Amino acid sequence: MRRPSLSSSSGLRSGGARSSPFRANTFMLLLSVCVALSSAWVSLLSTSSGSRRAKSITTIRRHSDVSLASMSFQDGSDSSNNSLAINSQQSLNAMISNNSPSSDSSSSSESKSISSRRKQKLPRSERKAIERKKKTQQKGQLSSGKQKNNASFTLHSTAVSQLTSESTADDVLRAIKRAQKQHDHHDLRVIAKFLIEECDVGFAYGYRGSLLARLAVAALRWENHVVARRAIDIRRLEYRASMMPMESSAIIRGLLRTHNDTDALEILQDELALPLEGTALDSLENQSKIKHRARSLCSIASRHFFESEPKMAVLALQMMTEVGPIARQSKLTAEDLKLPWLRLMQGAAQCEAGRRDGSVTPCVGPAVDHVILPCNLVYSVLSAMSTFPSENDDLVYEAVSNALVRRVVFITGAVDMTTLPPADRGEAAFIGRSNVGKSSLINMATNRKSLAYTSKTPGKTQQFNFFAVNDKPGREKEVKYGDIVEGERDADSFYLVDLPGFGFAKAPEAQRKAWASFMGEYLANRKTLKVVFHLIDSRHGPIDEDSNIMKQVKENLPKNVAYVIVLTKADKNVKGNSKKNPGKVSEKVMDDLKQAMAESGVSYAPILITSAESKLGRDSMWRYLRLAAES
Repeated sequence: MRRPSLSSSSGLRSGGARSSPFRANTFMLLLSVCVALSSAWVSLLSTSSGSRRAKSITTIRRHSDVSLASMSFQDGSDSSNNSLAINSQQSLNAMISNNSPSSDSSSSSESKSISSRRKQKLPRSERKAIERKKKTQQKGQLSSGKQKNNASFTLHSTAVSQLTSESTADDVLRAIKRAQKQHDHHDLRVIAKFLIEECDVGFAYGYRGSLLARLAVAALRWENHVVARRAIDIRRLEYRASMMPMESSAIIRGLLRTHNDTDALEILQDELALPLEGTALDSLENQSKIKHRARSLCSIASRHFFESEPKMAVLALQMMTEVGPIARQSKLTAEDLKLPWLRLMQGAAQCEAGRRDGSVTPCVGPAVDHVILPCNLVYSVLSAMSTFPSENDDLVYEAVSNALVRRVVFITGAVDMTTLPPADRGEAAFIGRSNVGKSSLINMATNRKSLAYTSKTPGKTQQFNFFAVNDKPGREKEVKYGDIVEGERDADSFYLVDLPGFGFAKAPEAQRKAWASFMGEYLANRKTLKVVFHLIDSRHGPIDEDSNIMKQVKENLPKNVAYVIVLTKADKNVKGNSKKNPGKVSEKVMDDLKQAMAESGVSYAPILITSAESKLGRDSMWRYLRLAAES
């Protein structure tokens, strides 16, 4: 039987006869494949994990295989259907290969899934240990960059081990204090590098200027001049508007420790200059500047006294005399200032002792060549102290008296001009009516209890008593026994002269007239007389006898001799005597005194208020006793 040819018309007819049901079946199969592929792709796109994605791809393949297999074997004799199935399978594989991960990524995901399964099998303690180790490694990796940048700011301190951009001003301050206390030069250099090179102007809200000042003080303490100079210069350049007087004063003290007087005086004149005229002196800013300028000058004077450099110390005290009146005008009290007068007195006394024995010689230089030293360096301290508000401290004035009055010897009691001692030194005379308190005042000024004899009987003093202050050692042997004692009197030696009292003295009228004549002659002709203290009782004011003394002083006392009126017993005018009010004088007494002075022609005389009990007026007394000591 002949097989029909494919090209024959019968073959064509037979194929065309069954083409209609075949095409319908093929269309349905293709439609089912498309639906399966669409659902699989939606599932594939909505998943993120590798395992679910692999499952979706497997689902696509399964659906496609089933559909294609059914389509392929619907009619096994049809070659066109087979070729269609093969082409569809190739297209599907191409799409899956384009959307499936690479072999490397699939292998890595598989390894990760395996490691995760293994990790889940580990005990809880081991898992926690692994987690802690990973956190430590991550933390180290994050901070590795910062550690590299901040390695140069590592400190020896355990409290502040490192300085970073996040460090606070308190951290830096603690580090500076610790470095200064422990003598840690390494930390000082690191802190200086951090503040100077790393920090900007706004570090710690502008507190960097104060930290630089504190750094400079610490560096000067251990003589690191390079760090101190850089810190001082940057502070003055970038923080001039916010510089605090307290910081400037601390820097000055640090410079003095390193004997850098030039820079200390420069900072004093630049940063602690006196307020300009017309400004409010009682403002907090000006008060702080005045206070710390005075304290800085005290530091300069004290250090140079103890270092046996008297001229620089006296120069600083002369500058203090300019600050004193301004401090009074700014309403600063002695408690506000807290100036170290006692230390200054002790330093001046020590330096003066060196001058007397020849171990101290005045320094020379263009800055101090114009300074003239007083006969006793304590007088320079006393002059500065008298311009400031007074504390009336017993310890201070005891040091003054002991430094200025080292020896006192009774020389003679003169009754006329022929019995006076030789006029070889200055003299300070005390005059007044009986029972006015002359002897008590002399004892107060010299810090002696019985130098001048005090008595309840008025008029006990009935001659001109001469006391030699700071005469040569052993002079009392010459006076008492007539021995010859070698040596010389001190440069600040002078006579204290206690004149007899008038008015209540129990003496004949002729005796009182002789005293008056002697006094007039003494006032007029004694060439070494430098100051006359006229004592008046502050409770009663001037009486007729006081007016007579004023007139006699006006007629006989030369113009070059100081005349001072002293109101005594001021403590008697105060109830419950205390340090806050050691004495006062009523307005009536002051008015009567001024009127009597005007009538006698001595209105020019200064008035001092004193009290031997409360020690009021000691500084003022010594300002005028200095005139006798320096002659």
